[in-house]
Amino acid sequence: MANVIKLRKGLDIKLQGKAEEKTLHLKSNGKFALVPDDFVGVTPKVVVKEGDKVKAGDALFVNKLYPEVKFASPVSGKVTAVERGERRKVLCVKVEADKEQQFTDFGRKDVSTLNGQQVVDALLEAGIFGYIDQLPYAVSTNPSVMPKAIFVSALRDKPLACDFEYEVKGQEQDFVTGILALSKIAKTHVGMGIQPDFRAAIQQMGIDQFAEVNIFDGKCPAGNVGVQVNHVDPVNKGEVVWTIGDPTVVLFIGRLFNTGKVDLHRLVALCGSEVQKPMYVDMLVGEELSTLVSNSYDASHSVRIINGNVLTGTPTTKDGYLGAHASEITIIPEGNDADEMLGWILPRFKQFSVNRSYFSWLCGKKEYALDARVKGGERHMIMSGEYDRVLPMDIYGEYLVKAIIAGDIDRQEALGIYEVSPEDFALAEFVDSSKLELQRIVREGLDILRKENA
Repeated sequence: MANVIKLRKGLDIKLQGKAEEKTLHLKSNGKFALVPDDFVGVTPKVVVKEGDKVKAGDALFVNKLYPEVKFASPVSGKVTAVERGERRKVLCVKVEADKEQQFTDFGRKDVSTLNGQQVVDALLEAGIFGYIDQLPYAVSTNPSVMPKAIFVSALRDKPLACDFEYEVKGQEQDFVTGILALSKIAKTHVGMGIQPDFRAAIQQMGIDQFAEVNIFDGKCPAGNVGVQVNHVDPVNKGEVVWTIGDPTVVLFIGRLFNTGKVDLHRLVALCGSEVQKPMYVDMLVGEELSTLVSNSYDASHSVRIINGNVLTGTPTTKDGYLGAHASEITIIPEGNDADEMLGWILPRFKQFSVNRSYFSWLCGKKEYALDARVKGGERHMIMSGEYDRVLPMDIYGEYLVKAIIAGDIDRQEALGIYEVSPEDFALAEFVDSSKLELQRIVREGLDILRKENA
């Protein structure tokens, strides 16, 4: 029997351009790149060189701090470049795919006969362990520290989010195998929304026999794995939980044990108000985006292409690559060509506001075509309670942000910094009248704390 947890705080932002439940299979141009920055907290050490031949599943780089954590190539082919930036920082490792794909065979395994350490060893060997994150610090996890619990969020509720219920169709067995494998390591919690069809499917899979299923009934960010941890089993100082906020990672794990191969295919929602035909596309992690976005929008418009969703994604270009955890490619107006007569004084029926500053709140559940403008500069932080209205966690968000800015580590610990990740503050950043970059501030605070406690 699933536990139902009701959340009263949050905010659902209705945007135009939601992907239609129709999957398009594009022909890839064969260009791929694995980007170390997609794995937060990882210091990469490249283990291949230009000209090397690799198979799908072979390591391209490892975590310098924990060399046993490898990161697998999504395709077989030739390493064409190791791009570096300032101070020789590794930006990406590029691979040109073979026409006929070859896979490193790690061997099929019956998960039910394995113990937790054998599961971890299999994930490390195949180069997909690094897709699992941890709290505290919200970074790629350390395999030498076993968690008190593992949390998987199968609920995507950010604006225009890819529907996991649609993605998992036909892959139910891989999802079950992935959850079973995780449950061998530690007690596993699976969070999902109130969709009756998906709940029935999960029950039919029998996942509740070896994992605890929790139903989160509320607005965004109910799907954030950090929010789910906060309501089920909060993290205290000295404790570690492993988190999977991207449920496709569970499919990666399940495919590994069911087939013996690394298969990093994922369903991606091509969405946003500038997309002419929003739909789902089958892609590989690290695939170049030019094939996907080149003819998907009006090139005469000034647009922002986002690797991920509008709240937590990163700006990219059509020459960028699909992020390791990105389940959406979102295209919205940039807004740099907007010319509004009389500016803010207009009544505005077509723009969204959380505090009824515009008359658009009279239009009911209308979908909006928002652009990327910040609409204002950074201002002094006012303790107005804005963050608390959209942050369904048992923490004082505004006080925590102030403590991070002030560099008061003791205060940060007392206010619950070990429980949060930057994405938990994405909505707070959206509604913040002070225009602070809250996700960047929280990320910097977590990095400093991790360095101090190392």
